[in-house]
Amino acid sequence: MRTIHANPYRASALLLLLAFLLIGTASALGQAKATAPDASQDPAQLVVALASNVIEAVRSDKAAQSGDAAALQRLVEERVLPYIDFERTTRLSVGRAWRHATAEQRLQLTSEFRTLLIRTYAGALATVREYKVRVILTRKEGDDEVVVRTEVVAPRGDPIQLDYRLEKTAAAWKIYDVSVAGVWLVPTYQTSFASEISQGGIERLITSLAARNRQNAQNAAQAQS
Repeated sequence: MRTIHANPYRASALLLLLAFLLIGTASALGQAKATAPDASQDPAQLVVALASNVIEAVRSDKAAQSGDAAALQRLVEERVLPYIDFERTTRLSVGRAWRHATAEQRLQLTSEFRTLLIRTYAGALATVREYKVRVILTRKEGDDEVVVRTEVVAPRGDPIQLDYRLEKTAAAWKIYDVSVAGVWLVPTYQTSFASEISQGGIERLITSLAARNRQNAQNAAQAQS
């Protein structure tokens, strides 16, 4: 069975890497040092605190700096995932077919999707020190949703527009979608997911995600050997 093509995943992984892990001294909020993010705080402050906390963790973890896959994956799971609504990200990416998925299929989809994204971009984590990001504005999109717009400044080249969509859940603000230069992550996945679903339903999509994850795990093991 054909697995999902790698290029869309690589592009989306870059979006996530930029969105969740970049921070710099140019923050408009003036964050002086990394502190544990408070998910109940202002969404823009949450974005800055989250990124600061992750970067500080990378700087203090020699294994992560050296590119150790296990260390990087552990860091992402501990420092980033609690602030992301992966269930909603997966549901929106799957689209209308989500309504027809069983409870077990939904759990499998969310788990495989999360694993895919973590393994795809964790290896690039050590490079984020080369970038800076500043918050431009926060725009409401409803009573419980906002877009936080930032600008990423790379060592070379023009600044990159980077937006986050957050929702206010019962207990906290959580990120569920990101955009680089106007290209949103969820619609990017909707296209590739829809292609898989049209050819074999939800089970084909689950199988393709699982196959991609197995390949990524094998590649990581070979790189460490």
